Amino acid sequence: MRESNVDWQKIKVALVAAKWNSFITDEMLGAAIHSLKDKGISDENIFVYRCPGSFEIPLTCKWCLEHLDVDGVVAIGAVIRGGTPHFGYVCDAVTRGITDLNMSSSRPVSFGILTTDDVEQAEERASVDKGNKGAEAAIALCEMIELKLSIQNEAS
Repeated sequence: MRESNVDWQKIKVALVAAKWNSFITDEMLGAAIHSLKDKGISDENIFVYRCPGSFEIPLTCKWCLEHLDVDGVVAIGAVIRGGTPHFGYVCDAVTRGITDLNMSSSRPVSFGILTTDDVEQAEERASVDKGNKGAEAAIALCEMIELKLSIQNEAS
């Protein structure tokens, strides 16, 4: 792979974060924004949208891809296992939805969705001290944008 010549100040990114379990997703969203800014993406090129829960994330990401001039989307949510089968249904739907968007869109959607057995696991994965998964999803998105541009440059 060749050296990257990405002008990060021109890159535009949407972040879609669930309001449900906001005590977790707020931490992840903040870390994701921080990571994007560290990369050189300007405030005016970062668009934040909050949807009700993780189940609604794929549709909100789709709307961002359809209506915004963004290079990619970071999806942020937290699904915490409860005493009903609801956990499995939501996890499957979100995973399938984001996968479908990645396959049908020419722009990446990174997966920052926690799927944990309990609140403690979610808090640990949202902790800045232990590697915040929101920050990791933002970094993964940047790597995918860079990869796409590298492939496009190589092909031209």
